[in-house]
Amino acid sequence: MQVLDRAAWRARATAHEARVDAFVEPHLERRSERVKHPVHDFLFTYYSQRPAQLRRWHPGFGIGLAEAADHVALKGYEDVDGIVSVTTAHVAKQAPLLRGLTNLLRATQSRAVHTGCFGLHEWAMVYRQSPEELRHNDWPLRLGSDGTDRVVEQHQVKCSHFDAFRFFTEPARPLNVLQPGPGDRSQFEQPGCLHAGMDLYKHAFRLTPMVPSELVADCFELARDIRELDMRAAPYDLTGLGFEPIRIETVEGKATYVRAQRSFAERGAPLRQRLIEECERLQAAG
Repeated sequence: MQVLDRAAWRARATAHEARVDAFVEPHLERRSERVKHPVHDFLFTYYSQRPAQLRRWHPGFGIGLAEAADHVALKGYEDVDGIVSVTTAHVAKQAPLLRGLTNLLRATQSRAVHTGCFGLHEWAMVYRQSPEELRHNDWPLRLGSDGTDRVVEQHQVKCSHFDAFRFFTEPARPLNVLQPGPGDRSQFEQPGCLHAGMDLYKHAFRLTPMVPSELVADCFELARDIRELDMRAAPYDLTGLGFEPIRIETVEGKATYVRAQRSFAERGAPLRQRLIEECERLQAAG
């Protein structure tokens, strides 16, 4: 086991806290003022990890911390002769999670990057809704309700991600070429999907405290950038928040979206591989 003295691990912990505070603090300030942000609040409201949990630094399994009394009380840790670390017993208990994530991540990794969805999942989520029903009804639809509905009807909707598909309106569901379900994610997930890229953050924090928090933060930053693309291509007009729309209903907008989609797939690939390697390392240790 590698052991970090207090100065070494506190330096890493402080750097991690400063890194994520750039995102956490504005969210907490908005929350205290009851101000909603349809783009940047998503990672804190949709996913289950709380801001305080994101800020908490963990070294990952196999690293011991000297003089780390504040870690002893955390789930999965033990103190042996003054060295605090994640226990092998805790890792062993996570075997089902580790197997499931490995299978999903490898299945996703094995597929080619598919583009051509053009972010229509966000449009299908508001298809034939009244203004009062819209999830982000503080912000207008760029094309209005009728124009938004026409975009959905004039395109092929091909969403492969269940956690996006499940939010489609009832009239939009039959329009989707694919019909993913909650139990068949490994059969549908593909690396070009924006939500599959954002979910790397979810997979990473579910592995806490067994993986280093720097990896979780890397996945968080990717997810945050993807979310901006997701909402720039959405039907809402968010120019008031500084987000220039990607007009996916046009040829130029589609090309812009696909370029960004491919770029995020490239950024996500090494993170997905790192998560696979961590899962395999942990399974071998447990």
